[in-house]
Amino acid sequence: MPHQAATPDDIPEALRGLIRHAAEIIDQADGLIVAAGAGMGADSGLPDFRGPEGFWQAYPALGRAGLGFMDVANPRAFGRSPELAWGFYGHRLALYRATQPHAGFGILQRWAKGMNAGATVFTSNVDGQFQKAGFDPDRVYECHGSIHHLQCLNTCTEAIWPADDFVPDVDEVQGLLRNDAPRCPHCGGLARPNILMFGDPLWLPARSEAQSIKLERWLAMVRKPVVIEIGAGTAVPSVRNFSHQMLIYAGARLVRINVDEAQVPSRDDVGLALGGMRALQLMDEALQAL
Repeated sequence: MPHQAATPDDIPEALRGLIRHAAEIIDQADGLIVAAGAGMGADSGLPDFRGPEGFWQAYPALGRAGLGFMDVANPRAFGRSPELAWGFYGHRLALYRATQPHAGFGILQRWAKGMNAGATVFTSNVDGQFQKAGFDPDRVYECHGSIHHLQCLNTCTEAIWPADDFVPDVDEVQGLLRNDAPRCPHCGGLARPNILMFGDPLWLPARSEAQSIKLERWLAMVRKPVVIEIGAGTAVPSVRNFSHQMLIYAGARLVRINVDEAQVPSRDDVGLALGGMRALQLMDEALQAL
């Protein structure tokens, strides 16, 4: 459904005040930290797997088999049934390749251009949407890895390589991969996404760790950063933990956007119980009015 700009009558006065406060925080910042969870992709039409019903709605074949997200999003699934595991991840890979980032990404980029240090991104999402939207890949830290990169299932090597050559053909009714799964170029064994899964001691973190070092260098350049946290809940708290670290160690201010969990640590911060794109558009309107 296309976004319709909110009129003053659509917005309660208390919420209007919070939006103005958030705009003032952004206006005073010299660097933008985007901290994004699964909710960031919702406005682009991406599923966030909230609860088993949401997951099964997105993947009914797995629902019929009684398999939840944790059952298929772990490395053991590749050993038990590579066709099923790659059916799930292959479908996601194709979905993310086909999805266009929503307008909120562009709003964040425009804000960053007005700040001395620009923007950096910390995300638990593996979808590559920030890079696709035009964010500098050297300023994106994917703490759980990326579906667009592969590694050996058996870690015969520390190598991580792009998944560009793999074009999955998935039977969506059965949830199974129909074509050949990607193979490790070093040992010929099965490859898997370079994603941190549940119960995953063999994830290779080198690519993510290199991104972390670049984030640390960026943080050394900023004095008054603002964290715009979008769609990051408490169930998997990686992004929330990062946001709170930025408050403590980088002196950042926090604007938290979350439909269900918008509470913030202090009165200096702002929590908006809204969807990501709507909140960004409302804050953008408030910024232009300052």
